[in-house]
Parts: sequence; C-alpha cells; structure tokens
Amino acid sequence: MPTLSELVIAQGRSCDADVEWLHLLVGDWQLLADLSFADIVLWVPSADGSFVAVAHARPSSAATLFYRDIIGQHAREEWLDQITRCFNDSAIVDSAEPDWYEDTPTRVRAIPVLRRLTASSTKTTDGPIAVVTRHSNVDELRTPSRQELTFNTSANDLFGMIAVGDFPDLGAPAGPRRGAPRASDGLLRLDVDGVVTFASPNGLSAFNRMGFDGELERRSLAEVTTDLLGAQLEVDESLPLVVTGRAPWRADIDARGVTVTLRSIPLRDHGQRIGAIVLCRDVTEMRHQERELITKDATIREIHHRVKNNLQTVASLLRIQARRTHSDEARDALQQAMRRVAAIAVVHDTLSTGLSQNVDFDDVFDSVLKLVTEVAASHNTTVHPKKTGEFGVLPSEAATPLALGLTELVTNAVEHGLDGRDGEVEIVAHRFDDHLEVEVRDNGRGLPEGQVGSGLGTQIVRTLIQGELGGTIDWHTLVGSGTEVTIFIPFRWLTAAA
Repeated sequence: MPTLSELVIAQGRSCDADVEWLHLLVGDWQLLADLSFADIVLWVPSADGSFVAVAHARPSSAATLFYRDIIGQHAREEWLDQITRCFNDSAIVDSAEPDWYEDTPTRVRAIPVLRRLTASSTKTTDGPIAVVTRHSNVDELRTPSRQELTFNTSANDLFGMIAVGDFPDLGAPAGPRRGAPRASDGLLRLDVDGVVTFASPNGLSAFNRMGFDGELERRSLAEVTTDLLGAQLEVDESLPLVVTGRAPWRADIDARGVTVTLRSIPLRDHGQRIGAIVLCRDVTEMRHQERELITKDATIREIHHRVKNNLQTVASLLRIQARRTHSDEARDALQQAMRRVAAIAVVHDTLSTGLSQNVDFDDVFDSVLKLVTEVAASHNTTVHPKKTGEFGVLPSEAATPLALGLTELVTNAVEHGLDGRDGEVEIVAHRFDDHLEVEVRDNGRGLPEGQVGSGLGTQIVRTLIQGELGGTIDWHTLVGSGTEVTIFIPFRWLTAAA
C-alpha cells in the first residue's frame, strides 16, 4: 500500500511543507477518532477536482463504519459536495441529514485543514491543504454519559483548532510514540487556570496508585502533583508546564514506586487558550522493562569489551612466545594462532561500541587487513591489500566466522602465493538481496588447476564457510598467474542465525 507521502504527492497539489503538516496531524489520528467515537478520514484534493482518501483511523471507543479500507479511494458522490464546500469556503460543514452508509445512518462533519506557516507566527496558508471528515454512527440513540460528552467536547475543540491551524502544534517537541498515553488510558480536562473540570475513571485511578486519595475534580492539578512529589529532589523540568496545561509537552511523575506519564494538549479558541486536555497513563512496568533493557545492553557491551581484552591478552602472549621460540615451525604456528585470535578480537571490539548485535563488517575487515602487513613482514614480502565493494551490516554470529575465514584466505595468499615476492591481494565483496559473494585474488605463483591445499588453514576455512555459514567456497587459478577464491554465503541462513 502506498505511504501517506506517496498518496499526497501523487495528487500534484501539495508541497513538502503540506506533507509534513499532514504527517503531524496523522500522528494524533487515533486520539481524534477515540475522542469523537467516530471514523476519521483525511482527504486531499486531486488534479481532477475530486478528493482522495490518504489516511483513516477507526475508533477504539466505538464500532467502525468502514470495515473495508478506503485509503486511496476517491470521495463518494454523497460526500463530494460537502467536502468541496468545506475546502472552498474554509469552513466546517455538517451534513444536513443523516447519510446512509451500508444500511447504517451516519452524520458527517467536514473540517478544513489549515497549515500554520511557522511555530512563532499565527499566519496560516491562504486556504485549506486538506479536509478531515468525521463519520459518526447515529443508529443507537441513547443518553450519552458525562465521559462521552466530555470526550466529544474535547474532540470538537481539537477539530476547531485544526480548522484555524492551531492543531497540531509546531511547538510540541518530537517524542517517542512508545508509551504515549491514549484517551482510553486516562483523560483529565483542565480549565484555563489548571483546575480539573473532569477526570475519567482511568485517569483518577492512575493518580490513586501514586498515593492521591480523593477527587481530582475542582482541584488544581499542579497542587495535586506537588503534594505527590513531596520533597523529591529530581523532578522533570517540564512537569509544571504540563500539569498546568500551558505547553504541548510530555512529562513523567514518579511517586510511591509508580510512574505515570502525562501529555498536555492546550486547547485554544482562535488563538486564545481556554484550557487543556491532559492524557495520563501508568507506565510503571514499561519503564521497568526499559531500565532492564538498558542494563542488559550495558552488560552485553561490557562482556564484549572484556572478551576483546582477554583475546588481545592471549594474542600478546602468543606473540611473546613466538618471539622466544627457536623453532621456525613452532614460531610460524604461534604467529598464525595469534592472528586468528586477533581477528576474533576485532569483532568483539566492534560489538562493544554499539547497542546492536549487528556489525558493519566493512569496518571490521578494514581492521583485519592490518594484520596482513605483519604477515607480509615475516615473509620478506611487500603486499598491497585492496578491498572493493561493500559487505554491509552482518549479524555477529556471521561476522566472527567470516572475519576468521577471510583472515585465513588472505594469510594463505601472502604466505604461499606471494612468499618472497611483492604483489597484490584484492578482496572484492558483492552484496545482493539474498546472498553475499566474496572474491579473494592474488597475483602470486598460483595453484595447480584442480589442486587445493590440505593444510590447517584450508581446513579452517572449509569449516567456517561451509559448516558455520552454510555457504560454498571454490579455489581456482587465474589465467596467467595467481589464485582466486570465491565464497558464496546465502542470506537465508544469516537471517535465521540472527
């Protein structure tokens, strides 16, 4: 399904600023639907004079009217005149009589969407950039509860603000959507002085869990919050603005081991503040989980850091032992072991610096290539390593065996292909959607065609590439001179391992 941006831009009548404003509006889409107990649809004008639906929200507080998706559809004939008048006149237009939609009587309200030009100015676009329609089910006639009346009043206030460019608020800071309070979690209605005029049962319960005993209504929310916090030294600095309803921000209250997050939405009538809506949600368990995740991430990074340090210590001990041994064969074996340990340490070093258990393998391999210089020096060889292409991001389960396997291949190229002579080793990475191909080439003496080495390094490479990564490996001699090794690793296996 096309995105909101794609649908809006496809109509050819909106600029980037319009698209950004509509994204901000749709960010509070569910709140509008829940407060109004109605389906909310966003329409943008099309080049042919019609209107296309680009966003839709179903209420969680009532039954939906639209059981099928209408995004991307043109406005129905019975709605088109109302939407067009709303757009042309920049005014809210209500349906004169109930509209029947799939045997259900509904009332439709069309609201023009004006865009505020800047956060510090009251100027708006000359005309609407879109239209919002509110589709309410009037099939069940009954006396609404006080909560329903308050919710509907709050919804009408927000729709009125949309019609004059006061909502959404450009001054509101961008915050994470996770854990954001919803209308059903708890709603408080404040007057212009910050006194609670209505508190939903869930909103009152949230404050009761923090130790408040009594009724919130006719109480100053700022005073109630101050009593709950007591002598706490650390308090969210934005909390005073939120509990008085003066700023469209979010803040947390921590009291008696309970954390409640608050979101304030100032209500305005043609620019004049008339009160606020404060949404509240008990996020105690969520904050506890977030702290556990932070602790877990820090622990994992520390483990990787300590593993890296231990591996580097082992590599240093192997290097010292290699320098003190008098046997050339033993020295060579110890140096190879040292390089293998160092290659694994590079992966853990990368993992210790980030939160993800995925690594940018290009950075890892750049560090691994530095080991080639040490290999070449020990064989009286000047080698010019060259890497082309990109490996991309790989899971740690694949990065370690791949780094070790490529270290063995590059080491083999220097030790056997270029032993005693200058040359080049080129590593070419080809990343595709479903697999990774890596070629390791050298311009050394090459292998007899069809003959593959049987040493420990070759056995390690086969075990890592074929056994651990589920890939394939092929050795063959280049035309003229040199050896080329091709590795094929399927991403299907990497995805399963990750």
